[in-house]
Amino acid sequence: MSSLLPAVIVPAFIPSPSQGVWHVFGLPLRAYALCILAGIFAGYWLGRKRWVARGGSPEVLGDIIMWAVPFGLVGARIYHVLTDWKRYFGEGADPVDALKIWNGGLGIWGAIAFGALGAWLACRRHKVPFLAVADAMAPGIALAQVLGRFGNYWNQELYGRPTDQWFGLEIDPAHRVAGFEQFATFHPTFLYEMLWNLGVVALVVLADRRFRLGHGRAFALYVAGYTAGRAWIENLRIDTADEVLGLRLNVWTALIVFAAAVVFFVLSARTRPGRENITTTPAPSDDTDDAAASTDEAAASTSAGGANASTSAGGANASTSAGGGSDSTSAGGANASTSADGANASTSAGGAAASTSAGGAVASASAEDEPVRDRPSSVTAEQQPSSSDTAAAEPSARPAEIPAGTAGAHPSTAEDHAPATESATASRSDTEPTPSDKPKADATTTPPTTGTRD
Repeated sequence: MSSLLPAVIVPAFIPSPSQGVWHVFGLPLRAYALCILAGIFAGYWLGRKRWVARGGSPEVLGDIIMWAVPFGLVGARIYHVLTDWKRYFGEGADPVDALKIWNGGLGIWGAIAFGALGAWLACRRHKVPFLAVADAMAPGIALAQVLGRFGNYWNQELYGRPTDQWFGLEIDPAHRVAGFEQFATFHPTFLYEMLWNLGVVALVVLADRRFRLGHGRAFALYVAGYTAGRAWIENLRIDTADEVLGLRLNVWTALIVFAAAVVFFVLSARTRPGRENITTTPAPSDDTDDAAASTDEAAASTSAGGANASTSAGGANASTSAGGGSDSTSAGGANASTSADGANASTSAGGAAASTSAGGAVASASAEDEPVRDRPSSVTAEQQPSSSDTAAAEPSARPAEIPAGTAGAHPSTAEDHAPATESATASRSDTEPTPSDKPKADATTTPPTTGTRD
């Protein structure tokens, strides 16, 4: 029965691609470049989701990425050329090859350093916290490295020592490192790093969700996680590299950066716990600005249905009332009052008086030396006080007299929504003499003309 089953061939190694470049309309389309671009877009996608979830502006982050990516690519190439300078500036080398980025050769350390510089400059322009951006982008950077490392597969580069395991990577003879031509399969270090970085993505996302990492701690966790894996993976590689005390330069770099990231994480957690607030509010629109300007104009001038201001000769005095109430004050012998929303206001004492009304209010004013009985009434039929209100006001109707020496101290207050009559029926002031101290006068008596008081 088993002989009838089709045979399943399991390869004893991971085959290498037959080609890594395709020509479309005469233009080379390189797999390595496509992997780098795919990593950039995937990293931005994940970082953008995290940034917006924290309340950040996606437009601002997009501008920051437009600064960080070019800086990162330039920095990655500079680091690679400096650490492998003999390949480009040694004997028999062509320095122009240092510009051929499509042939591979990007150092992650330079990419992170220069990319961070570009992001920092953009953050200053937009006035957003740089460490908050780094925290949001941390797992996205690791995700970008996952896809970027896949480009090494297409270029058949950055592999490790020879191995005969089933997961060994087949390398064509043309791409084998000198001294290892007799071996066919090698450790796929790029694959190890891809899987490790996927774990770093999950670590940062889950830890941030659990502990709400802020002030650069999510980024520090990413750096520590990546460098911990890079140190042992780098030791498997056999490509040419400078060594210091028997260790490859990148191993030393990974160890130093790992220690720095751990120290930063601990100090940040102690000195700056919690997470910063990056919630942004939209800028005020033109309509909002126009409305604010109109409000300011209305407050500055006497307008209907709102706050009003008035002044009177003989002194500096202004009063306002809203919501149907009435308020009046006097200073230096002058008196001014305003009313709003259908309320009436009147003044009659202190020498000179002025009043204004808004929103359908009725106001009356007495001029200097003008008798009360000769002042025309401006009260319309719709705003005439009721008979009960008139009857209640008649007992107190008498000429307004203010003893000498009390000018400017004549406050009067009207009840909210209660209309006031003309000067002949004005409310008695607090400084008015008592009925026992002055002769009685009926409502038809003409008050003496008032003048400037000493």
